[in-house]
Amino acid sequence: MIEELLKYLPVIAPLAIVQLGLMVVALVHAIRHQRYKAGNMAVWIIIIVLISIIGPVLYFILGRGEEDGEDDSHEHS
Repeated sequence: MIEELLKYLPVIAPLAIVQLGLMVVALVHAIRHQRYKAGNMAVWIIIIVLISIIGPVLYFILGRGEEDGEDDSHEHS
């Protein structure tokens, strides 16, 4: 059984590294920034952690709001 798992390690290891890296980047961004297109920080942290690769991708597509330094005067007109 261990031999079969080791056979797939060259495929599984890079995917695990990508998934972990994407999750860390999404979590750091979600914690540091207070603006979200939808939802709030707690919801996005749960989604990022529990939905594996899809959670961080969803955060960057649907949740990430404007950066703090951007001019948001167009929103108040």
